[in-house]
Amino acid sequence: MCQLLGMNCNVPTDICFSFTGFQQRGGRTDHHADGWGIAFFEGNGCRVFLDHAPASESPVAQLVRSYPIRSLNVIAHIRKATRGAVCLENTHPFMRELWGRYWIFAHNGTLKEYAPPVRGWYRPVGTTDSEAAFCDLLEMLRDRFGPVEPPAGDLHEAISTWADATAAHGTFNFMLSDGRTLFARCHDRLAYIVRQAPFKTAHLVDEDVSVDFSEVTTPNDRVAVIATVPLTDDETWTALQPGELAVFRDGERMLP
Repeated sequence: MCQLLGMNCNVPTDICFSFTGFQQRGGRTDHHADGWGIAFFEGNGCRVFLDHAPASESPVAQLVRSYPIRSLNVIAHIRKATRGAVCLENTHPFMRELWGRYWIFAHNGTLKEYAPPVRGWYRPVGTTDSEAAFCDLLEMLRDRFGPVEPPAGDLHEAISTWADATAAHGTFNFMLSDGRTLFARCHDRLAYIVRQAPFKTAHLVDEDVSVDFSEVTTPNDRVAVIATVPLTDDETWTALQPGELAVFRDGERMLP
């Protein structure tokens, strides 16, 4: 099983603290050593860093740790390959355009006997079940809503219904973002925390590192962090329930 990490904020924030611990799960504190990737939204643009080397040993991961990119939405993934070879084109997260915005997708789990039809606009580049699912999702949204982005409630309902049907093929935890909103779907393991004033100190599970958030934030900051397994051992994380599709915007949970 892979590992997911997401961040959604109301002000541009760096993910260096969370990524410091998350990176260690890619071959050092866990066995997910088949590549990793991270995507940062900046305005209408998106920086994507991918490497098929283990995250704990990757020079690209070291670059990300030392380069405090500030973003409102971040999605990261550490891969344990179950479908598709260990190579760059099979490394999450995946990126496509819809409604004039970049969309980012990363999946944890395995979909069995799953081969959605390739209908035209979105085609997988690699051979993973995950990228096939992402392309199928975007085709569904384009078919259902056409060229105009729907209201948030309609979008949530459509993605949730599609996700439930796709999950009949296997384990389907995923994160999805268009740079404004972050969707987090739990199949069996996903938890989140919202950090806001009054800020406290937090300590990582995977690395002996602590940070006092009161020293690096303002009283108006709000940051939601979502992960497969909680990243800290001195904070209270909320577990998502199986089948839940949580929606985060401006650093707080909006839906359902």
